[in-house]
Amino acid sequence: MIVCGDDGLAHRLAAELRGVYAEQVTLVVPPSGRRVRQPVVGRARAASAALLDRVVNAAAGRTGSGAEPAVNEQVVEAAEVTEAVLTEAGADRAAALALVYDDDETNIRAALTARRLNPRLRLVLRLYNRRLGQHIEELLDQTAAVASGDGQSAGLDTSTTVLSDADTAAPALAATALVGTSKVVQTEGLVLRAVERQPPRPGEVADPGLCTLALLSATSNDPAGADGSEGSGEHGPQLLPDEAAVASATGRGTVVLEQVSYSGPALPAGRGGVPPFASLFSRRLRWSLAGLVGCVLALAVALMIVTDEHPLYATYVTLLDLFGINDPAFHESTGEQVLQLLSGLVGLLLLPVLLAAVLEALGTFRSASALRKPPRGLGGHVVLLGLGKIGTRVLTRLRELHIPVVCVESDPDARGMATARRLRVPVVLGDVTQEGVLEAAKIHRAHALLALTSADTTNLEASLYARSVRPDLRVVLRLYDDDFATAVYRTLRAAHPSALTRSRSVSHLAAPAFAGAMMGRQILGAIPVERRVLLFAEVEVAGHPQLEGRTVGEAFRAGAWRVLALNTSPPAGRRGEGEPSGEERVPAASGLVWDLPSTYVLGAEDRVVLAATRRGLAELLGRRRRERAGA
Repeated sequence: MIVCGDDGLAHRLAAELRGVYAEQVTLVVPPSGRRVRQPVVGRARAASAALLDRVVNAAAGRTGSGAEPAVNEQVVEAAEVTEAVLTEAGADRAAALALVYDDDETNIRAALTARRLNPRLRLVLRLYNRRLGQHIEELLDQTAAVASGDGQSAGLDTSTTVLSDADTAAPALAATALVGTSKVVQTEGLVLRAVERQPPRPGEVADPGLCTLALLSATSNDPAGADGSEGSGEHGPQLLPDEAAVASATGRGTVVLEQVSYSGPALPAGRGGVPPFASLFSRRLRWSLAGLVGCVLALAVALMIVTDEHPLYATYVTLLDLFGINDPAFHESTGEQVLQLLSGLVGLLLLPVLLAAVLEALGTFRSASALRKPPRGLGGHVVLLGLGKIGTRVLTRLRELHIPVVCVESDPDARGMATARRLRVPVVLGDVTQEGVLEAAKIHRAHALLALTSADTTNLEASLYARSVRPDLRVVLRLYDDDFATAVYRTLRAAHPSALTRSRSVSHLAAPAFAGAMMGRQILGAIPVERRVLLFAEVEVAGHPQLEGRTVGEAFRAGAWRVLALNTSPPAGRRGEGEPSGEERVPAASGLVWDLPSTYVLGAEDRVVLAATRRGLAELLGRRRRERAGA
């Protein structure tokens, strides 16, 4: 396995392949990029700097001197991924290659070189551009098929998978900010939603939902407790427990599956850059125009009554008087003279109103491509810090759900600025560590704070300051380092026990999906359970003795995997003894049957959606891979 990258995702992915799948990994990194640390930006206040030192020291005291050196990892340092570098890394004989540089062009160029060097190499690319990723995936697969000599697909070992860490993490981050404890996976129309539930009180029975996916850590109800991670031991979260474990886990919260359904295509994110007609003019100007129109109509009706003329003629004469182009009514009746004077007065009032309308319309069209400011009286919104790759995807996700958002960004040329203009989202330009920036984003009336910048200290500082303004604010932090995140989480929960605090690592959420793709499986998504990850994958039953020929109940392995749904889009599978007939089944949505009885027998032709831990999925893939290698 070869991993090429220049940020934390590459190191996390290499650790995933080594520790979970026990694979030999060659890591290609820039000469100065072997030890990746998150950049420290902004001017941290003394309070946050002191807290940072305390929590880091506390974490170091608990975890020791550091991680053990990897014995099955080879490191190749290269400034650019060329054919010579790939040859040195062993791409001509490797099973899979992951290109996870932060630049799309670098990944595409390296993928084309690797495909030419080894047509049978499985490729996994990290691309932010979705549409370009689809075309590149088809191109590289077609190249592999042509190189095979028969013009057909070379199969699973030569497949190309394009993934985005931003797309993997955005649903979980958005869901955490909106409803706090919900976890959502959405991919290709499949929606899996889970929810955290507090432990039942004495005498109550907890609702298991469709199934129990996890038990929360034993300290999750303690205000000073840590957010359980891989190193939490028996007190940490327990994924995919059996019924006995759920029954015996008194006082522990649970994560249960609430819904598996088909959502269809995503809603359009916006109406583009053209503002609606009503937004061209202010409310005061619209009332002024309406009042003037009413005056003109009243004058026309009065003239019609005084002169006994036709309504159209009376309206025409009124407009001539209004614009001052009619002859003076010297020899007309007193009523007509008074009406002419009133029409002239209304004409004088009409001129500034028309000028204001033109100026407002021009200003509205001009500001359609400019940044909007948070409106007065805004409340119940989400404050989003950072409009990089992750922040932009989360912003799009929130707007698809029609959630009001105010963004804070220090770089006026950030990647997400164009998206914010297109979606007409208010943006506050400024360094979040400076006074007044969060206040300009109406943080005191916000529903939640999403701190998604690339610097842990900046996210921490913004969260601390927001909590000082509003102690009960819901806060979600993007933190890279696990030990640092655990210490921060414990400190914030101890200081604000009644407020919701969550820490998320984008690379921690994305690495399992990339690792699964390198092993030849499509990971539908990942749901965070505290600082651990539960994966959802679609697996063909054929070739897996742990699944094939077994009932759904027999195929369940506690702590490893659990079958959730059956994909019935291919020809119908078989039924086992005791399974309900087709008429008694719950209708499937998009070919998915999720209400499977425990007696249903999994046939070789079936495809199932299952929830799995990382090691459980590695066990399934490892056995299949060893069998194919032996053949």
